[in-house]
Amino acid sequence: MFSNLEIGIDLGTANILVYSKQKGIVLNEPSVVAIDTETKQVLAVGTEAKQMIGKTPGKIVAIRPLKDGVIADYDVTTEMLKAIMKKASKLLGFAIRKPSVVVCTPSGSTSVERRAISDSVKNAGAKEVHLIEEPVAAAIGSGLPVDEPTANVIVDIGGGTTEVAIISFGGVVTANSIRIAGDRLDDDIIQHIRKTYNVLIGERTAEQIKMEIGYALIEHEQQTMEIRGRDLVTGLPKTITLHSYEIRDCMKESLLHILEAIRATLEDCPPELSGDIVDRGVILTGGGALLKGMEEWISEEIFVPVHVSSNPLESVAIGTGKALQYIHKLQKAAK
Repeated sequence: MFSNLEIGIDLGTANILVYSKQKGIVLNEPSVVAIDTETKQVLAVGTEAKQMIGKTPGKIVAIRPLKDGVIADYDVTTEMLKAIMKKASKLLGFAIRKPSVVVCTPSGSTSVERRAISDSVKNAGAKEVHLIEEPVAAAIGSGLPVDEPTANVIVDIGGGTTEVAIISFGGVVTANSIRIAGDRLDDDIIQHIRKTYNVLIGERTAEQIKMEIGYALIEHEQQTMEIRGRDLVTGLPKTITLHSYEIRDCMKESLLHILEAIRATLEDCPPELSGDIVDRGVILTGGGALLKGMEEWISEEIFVPVHVSSNPLESVAIGTGKALQYIHKLQKAAK
């Protein structure tokens, strides 16, 4: 059975999520592709490819074709999308013939970057592609009344970008997009361990450290964690013990950049909407919203209530799927 299906895709730097109206989130896999460098053949996509990072022989490389929320390698992204859409059609139980797709783009992306995303999705088999700004998708997916004339502040801390936007009446009133997010925090941890302990660790270990003992800039009960890496002096494996306070401090600069983006967006807010923000507060979404103490820290710094979205990892994908209804509404209104 073939169907003209409508699907939403959250094309994230860290993860790709596919949403369908019928089944909700049908796919959630890392944005990683394993390629044979000699034949240029795609060997694995998603979870399978992520498990290969740092563990493959020389001729096989596991790469992330999206960087800072935009396409860094066009051909590989297209192949990844083809594989993802094929997987999604299997999970949905019928073949997707030329689906209508809504894809989110960072609010700070250029027209060239948007065109690359649109073309890549079309080449992967979509009939028509609608682009939606990531903060708007995140707000819709978080259940905010985006089509009402009230201010909704959304802070989406993803893998490659942090998007801060004030949304009212279905559009972005003011927004800031910075290329500092989850990946940068992982990199801060890698660099800190390299400088302090002369030990090299991989991206997956850094992410694990961030999730287990990473904290926003708040006071907390100290936690420790043992990790293994390669000693840069002897070249041999080495085990070291890390403390949550040193991890918090090494991420401090990046976290302050995120806070600065939130402040800058709130400063640009029209005075008429400021009252709504005090009443309704700020919604945090994206993987970065799950960093321990993030809600508490931001709330203390901006003197406004801060809430974490009920489903921060999936809110953008849910929003892209639900956005189809809004797009149809807008198209009818235009006619």
